[in-house]
Amino acid sequence: MSSVLHTVASTREDHGGPSRSVPLLCEALSDEEVPVRLVTAAPSGRLDQSETLLPAPPVHTTIAEESGWLGRMLRAPLAFHKTLHDEVVRSRPTLIHDHGLWLPSNIAAAVVAWRQDVPLVVSTRGMLTAWSLRHHRWKKRLAWATYQKHVLRQASLFHVTSQEEVEALRDLGFEQPAAVVPNGVPLPEPKTEEQTPDDRQEVLFLSRLHPKKGLPMLLKVWDRVRPDGWTLKLVGPNENGHRGELERQVRRLGLEKAVQFSGPVSDEEKWDVYRRADLFVLPTHSENFGIVVAEALAAGVPVITTTGAPWEDLEINDCGWWVEPTERALTTALEEAFALSPRERATMGRRGRALVENHYSWQGVARRMKEAYQWTLDGGSRPKFIVEGTQPPSGMGSR
Repeated sequence: MSSVLHTVASTREDHGGPSRSVPLLCEALSDEEVPVRLVTAAPSGRLDQSETLLPAPPVHTTIAEESGWLGRMLRAPLAFHKTLHDEVVRSRPTLIHDHGLWLPSNIAAAVVAWRQDVPLVVSTRGMLTAWSLRHHRWKKRLAWATYQKHVLRQASLFHVTSQEEVEALRDLGFEQPAAVVPNGVPLPEPKTEEQTPDDRQEVLFLSRLHPKKGLPMLLKVWDRVRPDGWTLKLVGPNENGHRGELERQVRRLGLEKAVQFSGPVSDEEKWDVYRRADLFVLPTHSENFGIVVAEALAAGVPVITTTGAPWEDLEINDCGWWVEPTERALTTALEEAFALSPRERATMGRRGRALVENHYSWQGVARRMKEAYQWTLDGGSRPKFIVEGTQPPSGMGSR
């Protein structure tokens, strides 16, 4: 098939899930013989490869450089638009696939797709769930009225990672088809017995320190349970000062010896962090996928997460706990996990790794996305993973 141009606001390591998954998706699509190009942004003078996660050749990456504090704050709307426009005119892609919502880069993708008459695929990335819409509610109401609903109208196809996202789109009145395709996960070296000695027990959280991740609730539960011989390790970048709030909560609860904070880790380092853990926890209020859940399973670690993430597979495959995002449910899950022997937890971890191997490989994800692109461009028989909708006319008119 002809080339697909992906757009994402940032591929910096500290900018969340899409920064990691989009470059990996581009590489996987390239392996499936889809010509792929990527347009992203980075602060001027900050194009250090150690801070960005760019896809490997033959994927061609073009970077819009942000200049000045205003450009950085707005994720370079003017620079991104010009860079994207020039790239589309030069490479003439048959489809643009934009990732994320609520950013000026998403406006640029929709406007360029409209003006150049290129079909647009939009990955909503869990940013339309009820919790996400409540977070910074008034800013999002303004953005919705100003541009976001018009961007979504422009999409020929939505890419989502769960049925919950389909329902969120339908609740907002968008009836375009939606391809339900999960994120992929690379398979690291498996966990070994030597990495889980009986005298050290660790519960790991690895993600952004962000209010939606549910960490204040987790700390309250940890204070209630007070598991003997266990340490809770919180690893990830601090977002909007949330780490300071959590550290103050730890001091109020007297948990300084039981809770450890660590900053972000690189993609190379994270697999050792996962493998050293005996249990992984993501007490989230809202996730479109929860890539860290899949990564922990890939590393052979059983997982506790909430129904805020689409991970019913944990219960179906007996490799973790999938509970309501409440203190009571989280307490029960942790107590059950602590009651298991190290051998029983290791067995759950092996089942989790097998789940990832069978259902969440990047190769399988890329094949489904390629099929979705071809169906969007050429029609024909609808793939089973695409939820049918009533395709509205393209355009930037108001709803």
